[in-house]
Amino acid sequence: MNKATFGSGCFWCSEAIYKQLNGVSKVTSGYMGGGISNPTYKEVCSGLTGHAEVVQIDFDPAEISYEELLRIFWNTHDPTTLNRQGNDVGTQYRSVVFYHDEEQKELAEKFKESLDASGAFDQPIVTEISEAPSFYAAEDYHQNYFENNPEQAYCQAVVRPKVEKFEKVFADKIN
Repeated sequence: MNKATFGSGCFWCSEAIYKQLNGVSKVTSGYMGGGISNPTYKEVCSGLTGHAEVVQIDFDPAEISYEELLRIFWNTHDPTTLNRQGNDVGTQYRSVVFYHDEEQKELAEKFKESLDASGAFDQPIVTEISEAPSFYAAEDYHQNYFENNPEQAYCQAVVRPKVEKFEKVFADKIN
């Protein structure tokens, strides 16, 4: 198994997407890229720790490649907005790829450069690409959040539409 770690806004949305993929065995919501150890959700939401909300994905590269995960990453959020995804605003919602080895770094950088050059987005891509520091799993109630809280207002208004769009575009990748 390999690991991929992405920040693309609220981790509730990201987790609900990646956990549906063939070849993905585990998706954990958590925090990465900040200045303190073992941050809490409240601390991360304050914006003072520097952490991003991320999902850490355990995947089998024989079933789904890192490149495919990157394609899904770039297509399921807006990589042109700095520290923002929709109404979620703050450094914890930044667009970021945390790479686990040099190959992941090179693939992420090439993908970003290619997308920028293609004009796929009206604005420049601001996604951060950084070496993966320590990962801290979010509190238990954040894990499987959409699955466990489908009727919650945020899930209805934000997560569900994002998941439905993903399911249409990437139907061939879903288990």
